[in-house]
Amino acid sequence: MKQNILKVHPADNVLVALTDLQANEQVAYKGETYIVKELIPAKHKFAIVEIPEGGEIIMYGVLVGKAQSLIPVGGLLSTANVKHAANSFLTGQSHTDWHRPDISKWEGKTFNGYHRGDGSVGTANYWLVIPMVFCENRNIEVLQEALVKPLGYGRKKTYEIKAQELIGKIKAGAEIDEVLYTEIGSDTAQNAGNKVFPNVDGIKFLTHTGGCGGTRQDSTALCGLLAGYITHPNVAGATVLSLGCQNAEVKTLQEEINKRSPEFNKPLYILDQQKTGKEADLMELAIRQTLAGLMQANQYTRKPAPLSKLTIGLECGGSDGFSGISANPAIGYTSDLLVAMGGSVILAEFPELCGVEQNLIDRCLDKTKAERFADLVRTYSQRAEEAGSGFYMNPSPGNIKDGLITDAIKSAGAAKKGGTSPVADVLDYPEKVTQPGLNLLCTPGNDVESTTAEVGSGANIVLFTTGLGTPTGNPIVPVVKIATNTALFNRMSDIIDINTGTIVEGDETIEQAGERILDYVVKVASGEIEVHAVRHGQDDFIPWKRGVSL
Repeated sequence: MKQNILKVHPADNVLVALTDLQANEQVAYKGETYIVKELIPAKHKFAIVEIPEGGEIIMYGVLVGKAQSLIPVGGLLSTANVKHAANSFLTGQSHTDWHRPDISKWEGKTFNGYHRGDGSVGTANYWLVIPMVFCENRNIEVLQEALVKPLGYGRKKTYEIKAQELIGKIKAGAEIDEVLYTEIGSDTAQNAGNKVFPNVDGIKFLTHTGGCGGTRQDSTALCGLLAGYITHPNVAGATVLSLGCQNAEVKTLQEEINKRSPEFNKPLYILDQQKTGKEADLMELAIRQTLAGLMQANQYTRKPAPLSKLTIGLECGGSDGFSGISANPAIGYTSDLLVAMGGSVILAEFPELCGVEQNLIDRCLDKTKAERFADLVRTYSQRAEEAGSGFYMNPSPGNIKDGLITDAIKSAGAAKKGGTSPVADVLDYPEKVTQPGLNLLCTPGNDVESTTAEVGSGANIVLFTTGLGTPTGNPIVPVVKIATNTALFNRMSDIIDINTGTIVEGDETIEQAGERILDYVVKVASGEIEVHAVRHGQDDFIPWKRGVSL
């Protein structure tokens, strides 16, 4: 019989309900019997010892909260009786002994990617069109309208066709009920046409709200992020539109490009509207140069590359009470496998590392990296407090409803994405990954801001775990969506790529799921599988302003 409760760590004083437990239901775990006092919804926790007011609540082996009132044995943990609490942390001696996983299965394994002049390898081949400032967003949209469909990159028209069918019924005199309930065609998707440049996966048009009117620090960070995308291995070249007077200056962008790629040799066309003059002249020049760039981009073809050329971004969003039990530790094992093969992984979302800082500090390869991590966390936390917020406010209503009632509970599970390997480097936004191994990148927990940042730092694949479901994607990198539970995977199968609910159900171990995910990643990196976010054109891109965003 499959278990209905789980103890995550031997030191925990709570158990997790894997299924709904009814009031007064008797449950047993490893020889101990408990009677739950009330309904314990699946994904939520109940006490296995009496926890007095002010008593510590331990989960994942760490402090995740304190009782606001007495919680009896079998009592539900909720926002009414638990408040956020987390252990403090200090820098000191690192402990970097690491039990490397067995990687013999992948010995000599390769993926087919796009090799760039700087030695990096892309998992896709895109051309970028980007603005230096929001004033150019309209021109970006004009270029998008002019180029996407004629080049054969138009999205499928499924919903447009469905809408046309219903509009036809309305014109024919249909009643409201007929519009609301009449079945319409379900398999009506059409492609825009054949691609003019078959070796180019797409032309991506990024827009944003920055570049001017904010702080100079924000503009410099934006230039660094854009430089990260331009120099990214998934990008063959770029067209950049500048108004000419903005804070995000072209010279700053060029300096940031040089930081990341001193021998930068991709085609890069930068147009200044104030120098060019008429909009028609600007648009014609941009179209000519972009098409010329696409001709160069089309010369790239996929060739074998070692798995060490992969950089995986680790992300979670719409998390639930199973995230830290199934999907997150599964991709944590995937991370360990890749690190053991010489690849790189990025663990970000610093507000979601609250309470596990000491573990990460202890895993840093040297004291300098440990101190930098501690300083970034403390500074970020202080700024949040000064703005009247705090890391304790990170869990969303959806997180709380599904069992993540304190930031420390959420964080302890979120950190599992980083596996167990030593911390090779600590980066501040929007710095580039240069070291193989586990990299800690300072970003907010906001899904899209963090994913945007991980890609800007060099991730050429993103593993994104979710317990509630989210369509999040990225313009230039495949975002692999991983469900924490089977119910979600079945309910939202059109946006979720992988299911790890098998772990909760006892049909698969964390290690087996982690290996399965890595096999899937290799196929995605080789262009053999198109993930749902790419298929839907989910091109989410939000630069992070260094104000408080959790």
